[in-house]
Amino acid sequence: MGAYLAGVKLGLGLIVAIGAQNAFVLRQGLLREHVLAVALFCAVSDAALIVLGVSGFALASEAAPWLGPLLRWGGVAFLLIYGLRAFRAAWAGGETLTASQSRSPVPLRRVLMTIAALTWANPHVWLDTVVLLGAVSAQFPGQAPGFAAGAICASFGFFFALAYGARALAPVFARPRAWVVLDATVGVIMWSIAARLAFGAV
Repeated sequence: MGAYLAGVKLGLGLIVAIGAQNAFVLRQGLLREHVLAVALFCAVSDAALIVLGVSGFALASEAAPWLGPLLRWGGVAFLLIYGLRAFRAAWAGGETLTASQSRSPVPLRRVLMTIAALTWANPHVWLDTVVLLGAVSAQFPGQAPGFAAGAICASFGFFFALAYGARALAPVFARPRAWVVLDATVGVIMWSIAARLAFGAV
């Protein structure tokens, strides 16, 4: 259960940041276009990458014992930078996200092609799911499946909540102040995880 909860926490901490992928999911939810397909595609893609990271990292660690410490401290550095960017975005403020419905619906194929590019061609997605989650999973020897399950559940829960809760969030994210609070929260989460990873307990 400890590994599962750690996977949930880290998975949510990494995925909650509003990047290109999440902004697109939120936009589709606001437009109510292909919501199920978009949320399911993102969640399944995340699950595949998480499994790849956790299983692949375990195999790589056996062949190269130095890989664990290297990726651990690399993950700490990544999280510190990630958190700093979030704090800078909060300091700058002024961001909004709105969606206009004065347009014809976009075909499902084009929507899926767009979200596929934002998911599989995004280096941050690979760093989060394959590298970072794979590195942290090494902190739970013999419990990597539970850790991966927690991260996957967090991913499914987040994407479906974001996609289907977008309508309720529309008035909130039309205000720049909401983005300041969100970015600041993400920064705190990222630095907190970095500190725990550095001291060997996530």
